[in-house]
Amino acid sequence: MIHISMQGFTDASDMIRSSVREFVRREIEPIRMKIDRDDYFPVDKFKLMGKMGYLGVTIPPEYGGSGAGYIAQAIIEDELGYSSPSLALSYGAHSNLCLDNIYRNGSEYIRETFVPMLASGEYIGSLCLTEPGSGSDALSMSTHIEEKDGGLYLSGSKMFITNAPYADLFLVHSRDGEGYSSVIVLAADEGFSRGRSLEKMGMRGSPTGELSFNRIRIEEKRILGKRGDGKRIIMSGLNSERVILSFIFIGLARRAIDEAVNYASQRKQFGLHINEFELIQEKLSYMYVRYEASRMLAFKALEKLQYDIMDPIDAASAIMYASESAEYIAREAIQIFGGYGYIKDTGIEMLLRDAILGQIGAGTTEIRKRVIAKALTRMYAEGRRIE
Repeated sequence: MIHISMQGFTDASDMIRSSVREFVRREIEPIRMKIDRDDYFPVDKFKLMGKMGYLGVTIPPEYGGSGAGYIAQAIIEDELGYSSPSLALSYGAHSNLCLDNIYRNGSEYIRETFVPMLASGEYIGSLCLTEPGSGSDALSMSTHIEEKDGGLYLSGSKMFITNAPYADLFLVHSRDGEGYSSVIVLAADEGFSRGRSLEKMGMRGSPTGELSFNRIRIEEKRILGKRGDGKRIIMSGLNSERVILSFIFIGLARRAIDEAVNYASQRKQFGLHINEFELIQEKLSYMYVRYEASRMLAFKALEKLQYDIMDPIDAASAIMYASESAEYIAREAIQIFGGYGYIKDTGIEMLLRDAILGQIGAGTTEIRKRVIAKALTRMYAEGRRIE
C-alpha cells in the first residue's frame, strides 16, 4: 500500500484524485439529483468503479485490487461525497466496511475466494452489525451461531444495513458462545432472506434494508480469523470505518462551501452582492474554518490508521467533528441561499439531509464522545499525555 502523510501528497495521490474527480464529473454529477429524487442506486456506475480499481483500492494486486491504500480510499470518499454522499456511503460500506475488513482478517481461502469478486464489483458487499434491538449497544446483538449435529448454524436478523437490498455477500457479526465471530454469508445461502427496503430522509440512493438469517449452515472456513475473534474485528473495523467515512462529510462540506460562495458572489440585494454584508462574511468564514479543521483532524486520524488501527480516539474525533461541521456548514449554506436553498431544485437542501446521517451512522455522536472520553482517561491513567 502507498502510505501518504497529510504533510504532503505524493504524485500518486494527486493522480488518484484527478482520476476520481474526472470520473465523478463525467459519470456521477449528471445523475446526482436523480439519485436523491428517485432513491436510485446506480448499479452500473458502482460496478464501473470496480473496473477502475476504486472498489479494491486497499487490496493488493494479487487479490484483484489496486493496492493504493487508505489515503486513496479517503480521496475517493471525499470526491464522491462532493457530488453524491449517498453513493459515497454505499462505496464505503462495500470497499471499507466489508471488503477491507475481509481482506485484513480473512484466511488465504477467504482472500482467494471472495476478495477478487468484491474488488472487481462482480459481488456487491455489505457489513451487518446493527440489529432491531441493538444499535449503539452493538455487542448486545442477538444474531448467533449455534453448534448442532456437527454443524454451525447462523440465526438472527440485522437492521439498517447499507447495500442490503442489492448485496451478494455479507460480512455478518454474531454471537458465538461467550464471544463473537464474524462470518461471510452469501445471498444465495439457504435460509437467507431480505426484509424491507427502507426509505430514508437523506442518503437516498444508498440502499438500506433488513436481513434475516434462518439457520444458515456456515462452513467454518467462512469465519474470519478464528472463532471468538469477532470483538477484535468489530472494534478495528469501527475505527477504520470512522476515519474513512469522515471524508464523505468533508467532501459534502466542500460542496456546500463552493455553492454558498458562488451564490453569495452573484446574488444582489439592496444594490450589493450579498458577500459584501458582514453577516454573510461571518457565515462564510466559520464555514471555511470548520471545514479546514475537520480536514486536518481527519488526516491526522488517517495517518494513525496506517500504523495503529486499534486506537479509537482519533478515529472517533475525526468523524464526530467532520459530521457535526458538515451539518453546520450545509445548514448555513441553506441560510445564504434563502428560499432558493429550501427548494429541491438547487440541491442545497439535499446536503443537509445527507449530512444528518453523519451523526447517527458509524456510532452516534453521543457514543463517539463516550469513546473519546474513555480513551483520554485511560491515556492519562497510563501516564501518557496528549501531544
